Amino acid sequence: SLTGSPVTLKILQNWVPKVSHYFDKEHYTYAGHQIVIQESIEHFGAVVWPGALALSQYLESNQEQFNLKDKKVLEIGAGTGLLSIVACILGAHVTATDLPEVLENLSYNISRNTQNLNMHKPEVRKLVWGEGLNEDFPLSTHHYDFILATDVVYHHAALEPLLATMVYFCKPGTVLLWANKFRFSTDYEFLEKVCNVFNTTILAEFPESNVKLLKATVREN
Repeated sequence: SLTGSPVTLKILQNWVPKVSHYFDKEHYTYAGHQIVIQESIEHFGAVVWPGALALSQYLESNQEQFNLKDKKVLEIGAGTGLLSIVACILGAHVTATDLPEVLENLSYNISRNTQNLNMHKPEVRKLVWGEGLNEDFPLSTHHYDFILATDVVYHHAALEPLLATMVYFCKPGTVLLWANKFRFSTDYEFLEKVCNVFNTTILAEFPESNVKLLKATVREN
């Protein structure tokens, strides 16, 4: 069951992205840094979705609660890379992952927005949910403090592999932060499965965009 009291956050005007005159680039400001994101209309993963904005805002505003400095952070389904860039700005060791066809645009955005920063250099890697996890990310050498996921749940056939991937990476001490726009019954069904597997808390709700932000941790035996 869900624990904790939901907190409703208003998205302030200065957090709303300002669209430039280029149709494929959007400008954002987080943690005092301007971020320019190139989107691609060819892939779902190459567009900035509401969950990434919500979690980026939340991490910027709650650095005492979730201090990313020098922490190891894995983003699954990183898309355009906005959230991974924000996590990098906040001081994390970031590994941004997504499907092979998304990596070129993801790498471009992360490189252009972090290359001049005096921070940990982020890594971009392929990750197909549920496939090759032991080979590509062996647990003996890959432990993460935070797993980030935004708008990874929508109408697609990979929900079971997605849950398996979350379970694989979430070990004792790991915090999963998942933000999602809730559109369909399948979204709520996946939420129920997450609640059955993990200790789950709703950290915030963004009613303007129907986004819920959840924290999940491994249940203690």
